[in-house]
Amino acid sequence: MARMLKWLSTATISFALTSGIVGCVPQEKYNAKVLENSAQAEQLNALQQQEAEANAQSTAYKSQLDTLNDRLTSEEAMNTNLQSQNKDLTGQVSELDTKLKDNINSPPRIEINAASGGNALPAPLTNALTEFAAANPGLVEFDPVRGIVKFKSDVTFATGSHVLTPEARTVIDKFATILNSQAAAEYELNVAGHTDNVPVTNPRTIAAGDLNNVYLSAHRAISVYEELSTQGVSRARMAVVGYGDQRPIADNGTTEGRRANRRVEVLILPTRRGSAVTASSEGTPRVSHKSEMNKDSVEADVKPELNK
Repeated sequence: MARMLKWLSTATISFALTSGIVGCVPQEKYNAKVLENSAQAEQLNALQQQEAEANAQSTAYKSQLDTLNDRLTSEEAMNTNLQSQNKDLTGQVSELDTKLKDNINSPPRIEINAASGGNALPAPLTNALTEFAAANPGLVEFDPVRGIVKFKSDVTFATGSHVLTPEARTVIDKFATILNSQAAAEYELNVAGHTDNVPVTNPRTIAAGDLNNVYLSAHRAISVYEELSTQGVSRARMAVVGYGDQRPIADNGTTEGRRANRRVEVLILPTRRGSAVTASSEGTPRVSHKSEMNKDSVEADVKPELNK
């Protein structure tokens, strides 16, 4: 037993010594290898991270490049489209310029469709009135859409007067010839007088019966009515009205506006209306035509502001 115990002790000591000698070197190598592998793993991880960042940056650059290419393509398309539009507009401007020159050299004969919403007059009558106005531009205007012939009061009458000037009588007589033509013979006429908003204050104007702007506008309309009547236009076709300053077509605050508002308009109605108010030879007031009536001619004893 003692011999066995001694052998076991010897074997144990021997095994321990053997294990210590044999295991010492491999453990150091193992530790070194572990450290080396750990460093390489860290380097690999760092390289992988750098590769991922580089790939992400590359993707961002590619996206920006694609966006720039798309924008460039879009801008090129827009530029092409704008060039095409510019070419079309240039052609339209050239065409309009040609038409404008043609119209200046030869005014078009106007055709009006009833669907336009105005007083559609037959083409022969419209064209005759257009030519009539073009031949008397200083005294007459014609609105083909509304069927209105407008006589400018500053030329048709002396200032502050409802007496027709000789030039106006001649032009109105030509107008009557058109109204008596076959194209216009069956149409009714509304003769309307208009003034600016300057009050009538000239004693001589008031003494002549033009007490205010309504009287003055009505008497001027009657003068046109009477002249048309003497030239054969039936009184049964005509109605007369004086609006005074109640229907301005321009700003009464300016000289040009007041001049435009002083007018006598003849509205040519496209259809006969049995209920229309017409003037008759018996019912039309006669007005004494005194040539000395002039709302702008002031006597020495009349204050300057009493100029109408």
